Amino acid sequence: MFDAVAKAPEMETLPFPYNQNSYCRYEPIEQRISHAKVLIVNDLLRYESDMSDLAHREWSGTVKSKLEFERKVSGMACNNIAKNVIRLVQNPKTMTVHLSEVAAAANQFKPDAIVMSGTYSDFDYYNPVHLKDFADFIQQTKIPVLAICGAHQLVGVSFGAKLKTLDDLELRAKRSGRVVEYQYRFVKIVDKSDPIFEGNDDRDSGKWQDYTTEDDILRVWQNHGVQVDGVPTGFKLLATSYLCKNQMMVKRSEGQLIYCVQFHLEKSFEDWSTNPTRWEHPNESRDGRILFENFLELALEHRSRT
Repeated sequence: MFDAVAKAPEMETLPFPYNQNSYCRYEPIEQRISHAKVLIVNDLLRYESDMSDLAHREWSGTVKSKLEFERKVSGMACNNIAKNVIRLVQNPKTMTVHLSEVAAAANQFKPDAIVMSGTYSDFDYYNPVHLKDFADFIQQTKIPVLAICGAHQLVGVSFGAKLKTLDDLELRAKRSGRVVEYQYRFVKIVDKSDPIFEGNDDRDSGKWQDYTTEDDILRVWQNHGVQVDGVPTGFKLLATSYLCKNQMMVKRSEGQLIYCVQFHLEKSFEDWSTNPTRWEHPNESRDGRILFENFLELALEHRSRT
């Protein structure tokens, strides 16, 4: 018979930066943002018209299955972004469009912010016209942008950066079997003064998992084998890690506000929803959620000044 008052075994003491506890305290989510119009951008491939000539040649015979997979991934990715907006904003309005449609959609929808999804394929498999049109847009837009994972890389490329694998190879040299950062990883903040990190070190309130006594560590979901090589002109590095030096950057010049994150900060509410209990749930990406919320607040402030 189960003894309800039996003493629980002592938990093994783990070294920094791992938490001794296997759960977070229950945390109700408050919708502190009254309203926001968010344009969600699907950065994955949908149709053959989204592909480059290289993709048509190298994917001959498998195009249909590859596009089906990318459409499936894009649905999950954009849905996760929408969940964040809906859970954090009292009166949210969203529109989801493809990368190739972002300029026209931004002009029509007039969003307070743009949030861009991750990607799956290397960009030389993309229609170069779509990439050029996006580069023209992102270099000029004054709408605040949050670029996630592959979009972080896409913004970097659009501002002149190069991409490499995590083991410092050209992408063409290693299409498969790449070194990857996967699942929850720790990244180090290198500029804690940026307002995107507001509240990150608030652990005395009982809301935050106490996996570390350091306030310059983020615990976030990773899933990538490509990195931005260096920091493009006009951007400032905000976070880094051992395998991927550019984990987060921002552009705050020429009237622009562009935050780029290599990790998946949008995954928080997917994790929250799939846990069997929300009272003692696994240590999921609270840090990602707070960054997402801070971005929306900063975007609204930025839009009010422009």
